[in-house]
Amino acid sequence: QSIAVYRSKRSITALIDLKAVTATVIRGGEYVTIAVEELQKGDLFVVRSGEKVPVDGVIKEGASFLDVSALTGESLPVTVEAGSKILSGSINGSGVLQVEADGTYEESTVALILKMVEESTSRKTESERFITRFAKVYTPIVVLLAILIALLPPLFTPLSFSVWLYRALVFLVISCPCALVVSVPLSFFAGIGSLARMGVLVKGSNFLQLLSETKGVVFDKTGTLTEGKFTYRGMEIREGSPYSEEELLQMAASLEQNSTHPIGKALVEAYKGSLLEATNLNERAGKGIEGYFDQLFVEVGLSSTQELSVSVDGVVEATLLVVDSLKEEAREAIAELREVGVERVVLLSGDSEAAVAQAAQEVGIEEYYSRLLPQDKVAHIERLLSEKPKNSSLLFVGDGINDAPVLARSDIGVSMGQLGSDAAIEASDVVIMEDQLKRLPQAIKSSRRTLRIVRQNIIFALAVKIIILILGALGWATMWMAVFGDTGVALLAILNALRALKRL
Repeated sequence: QSIAVYRSKRSITALIDLKAVTATVIRGGEYVTIAVEELQKGDLFVVRSGEKVPVDGVIKEGASFLDVSALTGESLPVTVEAGSKILSGSINGSGVLQVEADGTYEESTVALILKMVEESTSRKTESERFITRFAKVYTPIVVLLAILIALLPPLFTPLSFSVWLYRALVFLVISCPCALVVSVPLSFFAGIGSLARMGVLVKGSNFLQLLSETKGVVFDKTGTLTEGKFTYRGMEIREGSPYSEEELLQMAASLEQNSTHPIGKALVEAYKGSLLEATNLNERAGKGIEGYFDQLFVEVGLSSTQELSVSVDGVVEATLLVVDSLKEEAREAIAELREVGVERVVLLSGDSEAAVAQAAQEVGIEEYYSRLLPQDKVAHIERLLSEKPKNSSLLFVGDGINDAPVLARSDIGVSMGQLGSDAAIEASDVVIMEDQLKRLPQAIKSSRRTLRIVRQNIIFALAVKIIILILGALGWATMWMAVFGDTGVALLAILNALRALKRL
């Protein structure tokens, strides 16, 4: 089991597809394709539409919008232009960018994330198996005691050697740790199997134990609490504007129907009426789209304050609110987490302050932090780990590439399997395959039930064995009692362990 978990963790570097394999550089006026590791500081390279940025750099020519959600968790595409600094791992949404490399691949953001995952994984505490350790000490001790019972008492008592040999054999049969060695791992396996039937995959029994001790839960926002789809939520119209929300939304949607931008699609879906025909359309990469409706010049894009807005004849008439829709069960799941004893719920996101604050309010989370890069999230996790109660676990739930270091550093990392990236899934300890947040409190309850069964088996087996061991040493226990203390207790413990298979 330990080997399987280790191999699963080790394979993360092979599964992360965020890293660009090659880069197209401009040398002597020609385009040359090289391995990303060969890029040097100062090289001028080209990033076409849909391609990944190979290394960090500064744009020299071109404008576009970048998908950086895998890196920062920012759900909205980021607009960039000449002079903008961009991070490796970002995906170019449109147009062609000429970028000057800030450094080599080893110094890039993607390389940093990989390094952090590997370091965080090595720092994660591994639970030692109590029964394995117990059996290594217990077995030689009882064998030695059985030998002593057979050899020493005949020297000092009137009873014959055969009597003490019989008592030693009874002692030896009773002392066999089968009930513990078999039932305890079986309880964990049954618990893991029960969770698997719920669509929750746990990568080891040690993680099941950590899950049962959860007192703090930290969420990522984009793709974890949200659907990963944009939704129009309204607009803030300037005071004195001659236009209504319906008129402004109609003009915005009429322009955006000609765009492939994800925000534009959200506006088109939001407007249910008939669209207008625009003329002189002009979509500016990374800036927005503009056009005429009769004599009105309308623009939809980023204003001077970097807010998504609708402008008519150069006047910003409204600020648009387009957000990533929250999952329907998010609020209910967080409420259930508190019901099962989770004392602290925190939201960490690379998204904007306004978006994170709104999401936190809607799902009932009081503590939240925004505009976080992967290293910032790790720093927050380190702080939360230092503040957690003793003998408790801190659980992190995420789905993006940027979440991989945090998933690995937290006591137990949970990723969303259906939407989650390969990096997040491989760095996590628990995978929720159906992307249903309600499975999280159910998993915690199920893990606690499994641990209760494990403790019941340990206490029951040890108590019965200790009693019969003492009786055997005094000569009051028969071989049949010894067999019951061994095989009978083992069967009862196994039957109790099978209760962990039952779904909650």
